[in-house]
Amino acid sequence: MERVGVLVVSYGSREAAMVDAFCRSREYAVDLYIADKQRNPFNVKRAKEYTVIPSLGKEDICRFAGKHRGRIDFGIVGPEKPIIAGLRDLVEKDTGIPIICPTKEYAIEGSKIAQRKLFQEVVPEVNPLFTVFDPSDYESLGQVKKPLYDWLDELRNQVAVKPDAPAAGKGVGVWGDHFNTREQLFEHFMANFKEGPVIVEEKVEGEESSFQAFCDGKHLVPLPETRDHKRAFNGDKGPNTGGMGSYKDRHNHLPFMSQSDWEAEKKMVEKVFKKLKGDAYNPSLRGMPFYVAFIHTKKGPMILENNSRPGDPEIINILPILKDDFVDLCFKMIEGTLTRIDIEKKTTVATYKVPPSYGGYAEEFPKRVKQSEIRTPVVLEEAEQLTSKHSDNIRIYPASIELRDDGKTYALSSRAVCVVGIGDDISSAREISLEGLAAVKGGALWNRTDIASEQHIGKSIRHMRQLRKA
Repeated sequence: MERVGVLVVSYGSREAAMVDAFCRSREYAVDLYIADKQRNPFNVKRAKEYTVIPSLGKEDICRFAGKHRGRIDFGIVGPEKPIIAGLRDLVEKDTGIPIICPTKEYAIEGSKIAQRKLFQEVVPEVNPLFTVFDPSDYESLGQVKKPLYDWLDELRNQVAVKPDAPAAGKGVGVWGDHFNTREQLFEHFMANFKEGPVIVEEKVEGEESSFQAFCDGKHLVPLPETRDHKRAFNGDKGPNTGGMGSYKDRHNHLPFMSQSDWEAEKKMVEKVFKKLKGDAYNPSLRGMPFYVAFIHTKKGPMILENNSRPGDPEIINILPILKDDFVDLCFKMIEGTLTRIDIEKKTTVATYKVPPSYGGYAEEFPKRVKQSEIRTPVVLEEAEQLTSKHSDNIRIYPASIELRDDGKTYALSSRAVCVVGIGDDISSAREISLEGLAAVKGGALWNRTDIASEQHIGKSIRHMRQLRKA
């Protein structure tokens, strides 16, 4: 087998899924050089060389890559922060190692305002109405209230409030969900406005989905659709999070979508890709840079936002069921020869288990938190042993969890561990995911129990039927 060195810039479970995909290569012996945000036990076991860079600063990552430049064939980046900071530009300039992620110029998720303006130029029919409020346009913070309220009058308060800068899905506030009065909205608005520009856009009713595609700078190769669950608690209640879990059906589309919905999304994303790519090959776009959040409305799909990195957790639904060798796919992205991706006709359900502080759970449900378990070690062995029962149909991917000097693992402040169930239908995949989560012990961890449930999916299907009739 040919030996290949791969740099992985890691944040959590998304990158553990990448590491797993590399380790499952059938054609290459892969040496992994991992730069991690924390000492992830999954990655530690599989790395040839390993370092922890809590800030994920591009200079530190570049130094680590440069130290091993003769042994690394390419690198791949999962988290958005180093992509937006221009990690690829720096590493390729200083070390010559090709990196799979967009350059800084094409890190589109760096500005929601720039995205909206791009969509308005390329696909205006699927862009919600929006207005930008920039602190630099006002002599004092208090001056923004009247124009904001005038805009609220025009949209009858039915708006979404979003910071321009990335906030990992947690900075968005929606009328009727996060606030029900203008005073509450203004408080949320000002918390973001003090930090920078804010976009206030039309609230669009519908069902959300995530469209992802790999890109080599010439070709855009779409992946099956996934459904993310951003809200913290069952029934889509509570604050937005980085994502509590997601599911994928056997088809390209989801149960509440049609194939024509997916084809419509594909056409929209291809228009955006063509605009960014220009008339020629544009290797600056390569990677997994098209992760587009859609909302399906009575008028059809509309775009919520575009990201320049793979979804977390959405890409975790895809990587375990790749038919293609992941190393080969990466080489094709670098060479500009990626024209198709083969994926098993399987369903996947990815669910996160998180600490009590995450999503405000401890404040909302204090009686449910096992105080004696807080800050105790998280034990993964029982969950990992389920492979003897489910074989490759279960994957355990640690995230914001740290292996310490005592040999034990401890949950940090964000999502702790993701369990993926793989099946022939959504129900069986969900059961495996929940079984794996139940086997993860310690840390007073908790999880949503309704992700990909028959009830939740049924509600989405009924909602879309009602919207289409309207």
